[in-house]
Amino acid sequence: MSVERLPTASGYAERPSRLTGAVVWTNTPAASGARPVLPDGCMDLLWTEGRLLVAGPDTRAYVPDGAPGRWAGVRFFPGTAPALLGVPAHELLDRRVELTDLWAAPEVRRLTARIDSAADPADALEEVALGRAAESEPVDPLLREVVAALDAGRPVSAVADELGLGARQLHRRSLAAFGYGPKTLARVLRLQRALALARSGMPFVDTAARAGYADQAHLARDVRELAGAPLGELLARG
Repeated sequence: MSVERLPTASGYAERPSRLTGAVVWTNTPAASGARPVLPDGCMDLLWTEGRLLVAGPDTRAYVPDGAPGRWAGVRFFPGTAPALLGVPAHELLDRRVELTDLWAAPEVRRLTARIDSAADPADALEEVALGRAAESEPVDPLLREVVAALDAGRPVSAVADELGLGARQLHRRSLAAFGYGPKTLARVLRLQRALALARSGMPFVDTAARAGYADQAHLARDVRELAGAPLGELLARG
């Protein structure tokens, strides 16, 4: 599954995390401004100097604000962050919140100071995520099956049947794990498939067909609604 979770257009680097399915990233923003963060089904644990935050799941493009600074993040595989953070995903939908809103303030201050003073804040942030994961209940393996099936373009009704879930049960579990229902998750994953195909140089008409859209016009509407800009403009940003 490809993802698009870049706070800015330059100074970005990422690597696989030791936490299953997660990615550790760093970014030094350019003075020219921030690049919108596009919906990807993920949630992030974020560090910037003196602060720890959580980025909830997005249903639209998010444009970071504030002065440029160093950032590090752990981007969790879809559906895995709520168990680690201790909060249902739908409570963080389209939000960025201070970690002190979710965890005890003294603990967050201690962790923030530790990461601020680390030689590599990204590594220190990853250690926080790994420690929290070790203390949390295991993630329901069914959630990864939901993501895999929807990312393969399977209809929501078929996914529910294959997993032995009723439509309402799948919707309820999706809200807690992903922040929205399976239909929205399917749209977000389809968007990411389309972006990956278009960036590889595939013509838009073929991108639409391969990613699972009815036609190129459907692709154009969905990209604009979710990403806030035409596909061509997104590609031009790099």
